[in-house]
Amino acid sequence: MNTAVRRTMFLSSTALLLCTALTGPALAADETPTASPSASASAEDPVINTAPPEEPEESISEIPDETPADPGDDPTVTGKPQQPSDSPNPADCSPAHGVYVPTNQGKQYHQGVGPTNSNYNGTSRTAKSTFTSEVTGEVGVAVSGDLETSVNTMLVKIKAKYQVTVSAKLTAKLGNTISVDTPSHKTTHARYGVWRLKHTGKSYVVHQNCSTSPEHTVVSYSPYRIGWYLWES
Repeated sequence: MNTAVRRTMFLSSTALLLCTALTGPALAADETPTASPSASASAEDPVINTAPPEEPEESISEIPDETPADPGDDPTVTGKPQQPSDSPNPADCSPAHGVYVPTNQGKQYHQGVGPTNSNYNGTSRTAKSTFTSEVTGEVGVAVSGDLETSVNTMLVKIKAKYQVTVSAKLTAKLGNTISVDTPSHKTTHARYGVWRLKHTGKSYVVHQNCSTSPEHTVVSYSPYRIGWYLWES
């Protein structure tokens, strides 16, 4: 698997604090703060997992930044046009354009920005661990397969079909802090970054004479939200 994340690195110190305290459930957040933020859990990040983040199953390639959709892209196309042989009148589908049709929405995958921090609780009671993100970095769209249209067009299609807001890129920022409970003699691991939402779709080109190229299956991972991934060992 070949993934790449553009990162802008900033100097900072790791904030790993351990104090003894009897506490309730672990908390997490998925918002990027503006200054000296601390995170408490939202409904989307409440779970302390038992394993590191899952990796995409496919070999994916990161898509570089791009300008708005190319003039040849047609975000209104939802299926294959009529073929020339279907009608006695010649068909005209000019200009030629790429098509993307989403077919399935999958789960979220976490792409880390910066190092994974860990804290071991060697006491006999539950204790609080505090972690702070150490870098700022951008995470963009990654795909597997031949996308015949622009990323922007693909995102428009995904938003329209599944009513979700996915972006061409999101930035996880330096200085986001989270505090969670670490059980006795356990290690809590914390990784800050961007959650990407998986989609599968088909893509092809419609030529000027309305014939179409063979369909390609495209698997995409699009930035969805910013947040922490937490697990214990």
